[in-house]
Amino acid sequence: MTQLMYGAISMASLTIALFFLRFWRNTGDRFFLYFALSFFIEGVHRIYSAVLNEAGEDSPLHYLIRVAAYGLIVWAIVEKNLPPRDRRD
Repeated sequence: MTQLMYGAISMASLTIALFFLRFWRNTGDRFFLYFALSFFIEGVHRIYSAVLNEAGEDSPLHYLIRVAAYGLIVWAIVEKNLPPRDRRD
């Protein structure tokens, strides 16, 4: 049953990543690119967890991968809320 859930979550994450990639391509906003990368990392991580179920979910590697994925989301939100830079050419 857990293999089925890993497959469903990875499929959903990769589908969401494709949607964010499309939004990034249409707008050029890096916010969408960071979200797409985050969901892509999460989807690949779930596939990795389903295929190599040797270490379990409490392995430090799993936490580091999730920190990287969620860190991209936090960075996207922070960068979106920073004031715009003045460019003087």
